[in-house]
Amino acid sequence: MLPRFWTPPGGAGVGCGVLTSEASPPRQSTTRTVFAGLIGNVLEWFDYAVFGYFTAEIGTAFFPGNADKKQLNTWIVFAIGFFMRPLGSLVLGRIGDRIGRRALLTLSIALMGGATLVIGLLPTYAQVGALAPALLVLMRMIQGFSLGGEFTGSMVYTTELARPWMRGLVSSSTAAGTTLGYILGSGTAWLIGRSLSGPEKLAWGWRVPFIISILFCLAGWLLRRGLHESEEGETAAAQRPPLWPSLVQDWKPIVHTFGIVALTNAAYYLTFTFAVEYRKTHPGADHPDFQAINTLVLFAVLIAKPLGGWLSDLVGRRRLMLGLTVAIMAMLYIAFGMMTSGSAGQFMAGQLLLALPIGMALGLQGAMVVEIFPLRTRVTSMSLAYSVTLALSGGIAPLVATWLLDTMKQPMAPIYYTLIYGVIGLALMLRMQETNRRSLAT
Repeated sequence: MLPRFWTPPGGAGVGCGVLTSEASPPRQSTTRTVFAGLIGNVLEWFDYAVFGYFTAEIGTAFFPGNADKKQLNTWIVFAIGFFMRPLGSLVLGRIGDRIGRRALLTLSIALMGGATLVIGLLPTYAQVGALAPALLVLMRMIQGFSLGGEFTGSMVYTTELARPWMRGLVSSSTAAGTTLGYILGSGTAWLIGRSLSGPEKLAWGWRVPFIISILFCLAGWLLRRGLHESEEGETAAAQRPPLWPSLVQDWKPIVHTFGIVALTNAAYYLTFTFAVEYRKTHPGADHPDFQAINTLVLFAVLIAKPLGGWLSDLVGRRRLMLGLTVAIMAMLYIAFGMMTSGSAGQFMAGQLLLALPIGMALGLQGAMVVEIFPLRTRVTSMSLAYSVTLALSGGIAPLVATWLLDTMKQPMAPIYYTLIYGVIGLALMLRMQETNRRSLAT
């Protein structure tokens, strides 16, 4: 039986607007919509993954000082990319609202692909001095700017084009793309770690993933050239409301976005980026083994994402997200200890404890966040909210964790800081209404 909020064609409000055979072109296939949301995020998060997994090599190539200082500087550059996302969300989100979702997705993947390729070709600190880290920061800024529109723009696009009773499942393709990118990035890091010696990785091995990522860029650009615009995108482009008054009016969903997204993303980066690098850089760890474990566990996250999207279509996104937030908070303490100080088997068990709830939460969040924003400046407001939240949670998580461990010498210090996001999230989501039944046409 179809959910009650569905209205047959010819009635009012079929999620993506009224679709009739007389007035509208044929609906774009769900498969094409799914791949359109997936491909750009594979590219963008492949880059984010390999940058995180090669921080030791990148730090040595681009910064002076001792090993700890080099790695800390690299994590700072990693975080800078996230702090450029709010600016990208304003500029690229405006393109998505004023010109169309399709134009935004085509531009963002071109920017990201170009900047990623350049990183793979940059000269080192030994070759050009301070110019090397300056260029690295510039490319990360471009990548972060691009991602400020890409990830949220694709979430809006896939959700708007999905039928109302399967928004969560279809929009989870965007989240699945991020995990596929991470899997490919983690697998590439593992393969390079197994195939090359330390000096070879430092000299040129770390560059390989950045250069080959141009293949994802070309595939994504070709796929997106022929996309249909969503009806909501066409409507928003025709309205052209003023930016700043719309952002002020959207303050409530902007705050709610933080509550929905912050804990999950902070936990994700601690689990699948920081923990792996932490074990690679501490004595006694055979880092290719931990990298291989990480790659395998990410497949569990990949499976969990569409599961979370699908279940949220059935039981409600708010209800499921509340339960998953509690589950992540309950498991985080013990899982983090297993990942940072346990054996390889314990490391894998710690990651698996968090893989299911984190993956399911990330899978449903796309549709949930899209549904709480009004149409008039949906891409801009949502992109800004999501980008700021990610910068203040996931983007700084490895940096804050490194700093806390170095300064406080308390192994569990990063967890206490992360749990604050969960408390805020529960307080905000308890006051929200369910989002599944909301029409996206207004």
